[in-house]
Amino acid sequence: MGHASKKQVFCGFAYTRGMRTLTTLLQVMLCFAIVGTAQAAPAASAAAGTTFRDCPSCPEMVVIPAGAFTMGTLARHRVATEVPAELEPVRVTVTHPFALGRYEVTRGEYGEFAAATGRNGVAVKCRTWVEAVQGFRDLMIPWDAPNVPRNPTPRHPATCIDWHDAVAYAAWLSAKTGRHYRLPSEAEWEYAAKAGTDTLRHWGDDPDAGCEYANTNDRRTRARYPLAWAGMNCDDGFEDVAPVGSLKPNRFGLYDMIGNVWEWVEDCYAMPHPADAPTDGSAQTKVGCDRRGSKGGSWVTTLTRQTPTFRGRDPATLTSQIFGFRIARDL
Repeated sequence: MGHASKKQVFCGFAYTRGMRTLTTLLQVMLCFAIVGTAQAAPAASAAAGTTFRDCPSCPEMVVIPAGAFTMGTLARHRVATEVPAELEPVRVTVTHPFALGRYEVTRGEYGEFAAATGRNGVAVKCRTWVEAVQGFRDLMIPWDAPNVPRNPTPRHPATCIDWHDAVAYAAWLSAKTGRHYRLPSEAEWEYAAKAGTDTLRHWGDDPDAGCEYANTNDRRTRARYPLAWAGMNCDDGFEDVAPVGSLKPNRFGLYDMIGNVWEWVEDCYAMPHPADAPTDGSAQTKVGCDRRGSKGGSWVTTLTRQTPTFRGRDPATLTSQIFGFRIARDL
């Protein structure tokens, strides 16, 4: 009497000794190759500050604890010209820990997705620095061919990325890893950027003390680019966009939360902020969805917008050399 084939489940495939098809074997081998190289995924109870990757080419993630904070700009920090774009202080409780990218998504990380989804070599209308006119213009260029910086590396943040592409990257990464990646909500982003502080920026109230922490519109940038916007009176070492992680992190171990590139968030943008907007850390996605939120400012942004609280509001189809994104993941 023959023995029944013993069924085992590997990586979601029901595999028996009788299965010898090339397709099945290749699927199982590929799955083991991915699982064998990824770190163990942390549980929701993982210690704050724990770092991990779900695959060798996946973004490095940092566990952010649950907690309460004041979202919006405190009265003592308000600047009259920016009040319309600011949020009146509201108490928010981020009810669940989550993971946030330690860095902005890099050209190397996004490039793998772009190659897999046919985005490489496809021209998009991107707001680009044009040396001949000493200003930004909308040009049709591929995402990976910006003029700033002039010699990009795989560690520079990916730019010329609209909100839809950022969401598509999160979906692709989710399918690849079996984990739920997404854009952070505005509340999660601001909570992570403040990192337990109540000063104007995570390093303090003095903007000129920030060049150790943030690649912003500093003296070096203003000397290189003839733009009349106010900036920080210090030198961060970069005239334009910098490789991620080039400066110091905040208390949560996150880099470039201020400056470098604007970062898309999940939320729709509404002003005034809806009275019934979530206060549990989730995104507001009911009102104002013709625009999406962006946070953090960029290497060339005017000083008053380079804070955790400033609320950028841009069409979801906007592409620009000063726009990128950071990824979040549920635990």
